[in-house]
Amino acid sequence: MSREVGALLAAAGSGTRLGRGPKALVEVGGRTLLDLALAALAPYVDEVVVAVPPGALGVWPQRPGVAYVEGGATRQESVHALARAASARYVLVHDVARPFLPAEVVTRVVAAVRRHGAATAALAVADTVVTAAGEELDRSLLRAVQTPQAFERELLLAAHESAAAAGVTATDDAALVRRLGREVALVEGSPLLMKVTRPEDLVLAEALASRLAAEARGGR
Repeated sequence: MSREVGALLAAAGSGTRLGRGPKALVEVGGRTLLDLALAALAPYVDEVVVAVPPGALGVWPQRPGVAYVEGGATRQESVHALARAASARYVLVHDVARPFLPAEVVTRVVAAVRRHGAATAALAVADTVVTAAGEELDRSLLRAVQTPQAFERELLLAAHESAAAAGVTATDDAALVRRLGREVALVEGSPLLMKVTRPEDLVLAEALASRLAAEARGGR
């Protein structure tokens, strides 16, 4: 079957800073971070591949319609494995650490990757930003990069293969694609795409989950 859009979920993080086991299986509002991400992406994709922690394939909770691969020691290695395992023409790379993914962000990123071949959610910077030396930067020129990031799968795979051959590492996949000379379109992200990394982030995430659930109940 021809697959047009796939979701690649980086879920191999150990969750050391959270201290609750694998990050993807940490619960927020009674659901795991992984299940929240799957639910947000499922209506828009034909394929889902999840990278799980090294050595966890045999014990990882299975979900219907989801393929699993063993992740690497780094996020970059995990996404490389995901890109190799997928078959869709376009792929959305998303971190399960960002559980509250609005539908409108997904649709914007999918539309942009179809037009440009590479795109990422990004958010305008609201805070004053300075360098370590205290030099203030023009925040109107700055964007905080989020996920999902979307690419033609062959382009993403080429970017990872090139980086691996050269021993290059980057903080996200868009940087690896730009390294090949390709432009990555920026589309509007969302403040809801907070990243759950530290214990205090879980407190905020639980509060947000409760608020979103209450709004959903009120809308019915």
